[in-house]
Amino acid sequence: MKRFYKDVTVVPGEGGLGVQLDGRPVRTPARALLALPTPALAEAVADEWRAQGETVDPRAMPITGLANAAIDQVAPNHVAFAQGVARYGESDLLCYRAEGPEALVARQAAAWDPLLAWAEQRYGVRFRTTQGILPVAQPGETLERLQAVVAAFDPFTLTGLSTLVTLTGSLVCGLAVVEGGHDSDSIWAAAEIDERWQVELWGEDAEAAARSSRRQSEFSMARAFCGMTRA
Repeated sequence: MKRFYKDVTVVPGEGGLGVQLDGRPVRTPARALLALPTPALAEAVADEWRAQGETVDPRAMPITGLANAAIDQVAPNHVAFAQGVARYGESDLLCYRAEGPEALVARQAAAWDPLLAWAEQRYGVRFRTTQGILPVAQPGETLERLQAVVAAFDPFTLTGLSTLVTLTGSLVCGLAVVEGGHDSDSIWAAAEIDERWQVELWGEDAEAAARSSRRQSEFSMARAFCGMTRA
């Protein structure tokens, strides 16, 4: 789409802060007004529109894309969406440990045990871990509590959390990012332990390296998005 505007401004609007292009409000793909909850998020969206060249490329506007999803997809289906995100707690990556070799087992424990301990203390829950791929059932009280935690997030934070959880395969990792449980870089490193182990053993090809870099960029963007939804 060819760029059709010159000026981008942030203005107070119905339900939050809006972004205007030459005085006309930006709307979501479903034609809802783009109403943003915080100044930080509104400015980030506005900056993406300002940064467009002669052609508007939605792929270069990830913050706007997440905001659109929060309004068009998550807000109207908040309960069902939250349930889908919370379901990751049933098979959280951090609860499934390698049976060997010993060095990998130790590496997982060093990175994953503190994250589980943080979640147990913060939310008053407990997790069961296992070695291998056979499923382990988490306590019903844990799943109920985590469901309530996820459901309490606003649609914007929930949208960012969903991306974090999907990328890491871990509800605990996503919550630790959103709630500030650990340094975000260390959380990403923890989620990538198995992949990095394989790279150390067998090496990494260009395609796998590009995919890993893309996933890390998406993680960083979702982390930043969550931070701005609550600023």
